[in-house]
Amino acid sequence: MRTTNAITSFIFCFCFVLVVSAREYRVQSPNGLLSVQVQVDKNISWSAFYKSKPVLEKCPVSLTLISGQVLGDNPKLRKNETKAIRQQLIPEVPRRKAVIEDYCNELTLNMKGGYSISFRAYDYGMAYRFGTEFPATIEIGSEQMELNFAGNARCWFPEENSMLSHNERNYLKENIQQINASRFCSLPVLFQDAAGINVLFSEADLCDYPCMFLAGSGTNTLKATFPKRVLDISIPDKGGDRDEIIAKEAAGIAVTKGTRSYPWRLFYITDQVADLMEHDLVFQLSRPSVLEASAWIKPGKVAWDWWNANNIYGVDFKAGINTATYKYYIDFAAKYGLEYIVLDEGWSKTTTNVLESNPEIDIPELVRYGKEKRVDIILWILWKPLDKDLGAILDQCRNWGIRGIKVDFMQRSDQYMVNYYERVAKEAARRQLLVDFHGAFKPSGLFRTYPNVISNEGVKGLENSKWSKDITPEHNVTLPFTRMVAGPMDYTPGAMDNAQPKDFFPRFDRPMSMGTRCHQLAIYVVYESPLQMLADCPSNYYREKECTEFIAGIPTTWDDTKLLTGKVGEYIAIARKKGNTWYIGAMTNGLGREMELNLSFLSEGSHKAIMMQDGINAAMNAIDYKKVNTTVNSNSKLQVKLAPGGGWAAIIAN
Repeated sequence: MRTTNAITSFIFCFCFVLVVSAREYRVQSPNGLLSVQVQVDKNISWSAFYKSKPVLEKCPVSLTLISGQVLGDNPKLRKNETKAIRQQLIPEVPRRKAVIEDYCNELTLNMKGGYSISFRAYDYGMAYRFGTEFPATIEIGSEQMELNFAGNARCWFPEENSMLSHNERNYLKENIQQINASRFCSLPVLFQDAAGINVLFSEADLCDYPCMFLAGSGTNTLKATFPKRVLDISIPDKGGDRDEIIAKEAAGIAVTKGTRSYPWRLFYITDQVADLMEHDLVFQLSRPSVLEASAWIKPGKVAWDWWNANNIYGVDFKAGINTATYKYYIDFAAKYGLEYIVLDEGWSKTTTNVLESNPEIDIPELVRYGKEKRVDIILWILWKPLDKDLGAILDQCRNWGIRGIKVDFMQRSDQYMVNYYERVAKEAARRQLLVDFHGAFKPSGLFRTYPNVISNEGVKGLENSKWSKDITPEHNVTLPFTRMVAGPMDYTPGAMDNAQPKDFFPRFDRPMSMGTRCHQLAIYVVYESPLQMLADCPSNYYREKECTEFIAGIPTTWDDTKLLTGKVGEYIAIARKKGNTWYIGAMTNGLGREMELNLSFLSEGSHKAIMMQDGINAAMNAIDYKKVNTTVNSNSKLQVKLAPGGGWAAIIAN
């Protein structure tokens, strides 16, 4: 990541930061529409106002050390510092935009007792974080954060049953007053108040610290909660190669350096839902890249074996986990210009011995064959064996010529696991290996610090359709406004067998998707993942040549992003630019609908458009679609008709 045109100026106590009284301070966004008021009294609390209306009121924050000292209890201000941040950030992997404008105003309150708290106000949100300056290691007992909404709000709540979770949840739409103290969720979580103001909460720059969860109270207040530091584990009778039982926990949540900054607590606060997709607070608030070189990091699309159970057909060899099958995948990837294939579970001798391959698979030969056809290989690896022998396993991957690893089943979110993610990212980068964290918590900024972390799961994706009916069109049009806001989302789309809800049923070895064919095609534009899977089997893609060619023509990184229209859980239409070409994806929930898409963002002149739209019978037979070639310009207004569970996608080139 490079920073360009950076201007950071210090301006004291006027313009964007106001001293309201001896104990109150206010920082405003650059456009003046959002303000954060901080009260320093018996404790530290903050309130957020948007267009002069209160959104969050007197939210107390503190850090409690295991020694009993509470940072934020009876605070004594030593000094306050303010600055304006005006810079442009250039991501190595431009997931959303090639240039990110990072404009905000910052207030830092330095307290007696060796700690500080900083607040940033953006035009579309705010964030705060603690800092400490202690000479030795400290142990954090707990962190307090209460979110007090000014009124009742509805919430899309990714409820968890346990903090031992892969963070693959449905988003439950409820009023916050319905969420009692026994219920909690992972992040990110989205709220909308009665005035239509969106508040999306997550965290950034998560380092050497556990993930935050958010618990209800049965009122307008929600509270932070954290997994404790793990002291001892036991191994279950089944699944011990990947799962653990927490046998003993510490009283606190983290042992860490005494002098450090803590994760940012970030809030999108806006009445424009487009801000959730056109800005990138998690990236902006995380540590810059530590890599000296990043040209070797190659985003792209991936032919994936596990979802389709290697269920290929029309070949003269027995399909399965063997060299012949994976050469078939490589041939398919090469034909359509896909950059990678994944070898998922079964390629290694055992799930715990990943230094040797399954005798049926010749890894060096597959690497050689792939390179001959410009297709690289990514290997799936369980987190536990990788944790035990990280250096040797990554060295073996490098020696084989593997280009990346897909790490799975982490499940935990405590301090040790957060540090594990960074340790894997760092060691993989040393060997020029990509990392896809599957079975993972949500992205929290590591993809900026280590841009070789190319994607994350932490989402209830298409794989669940193999065993459940949870992956509905409504779920799919909720994710862009919730989970995807936090960062790249390895949802694994691409089903070529599609069904309306009445015809859908889970099928493990020959899975299908709920919704139309064009709903799946649109995902490749709507969902962000620099490493984007084609989850169905190559035989089905060969059968559906027209759709496969369309998918293959869609990039996985973007120069610009514009939300054209959208409503959480109902519909979305988004336009993304790569070079001189625009790509548009539109999706709907279980209801059919019509949209008018304004193409005023196009440059002057006429443009050729390839459009994939729901067929006239898609409401009955979800595989029905129609390809349309036409010409459009910046004055065009496209009338798009979506079937129930439908989609629409277009590639518009000069």
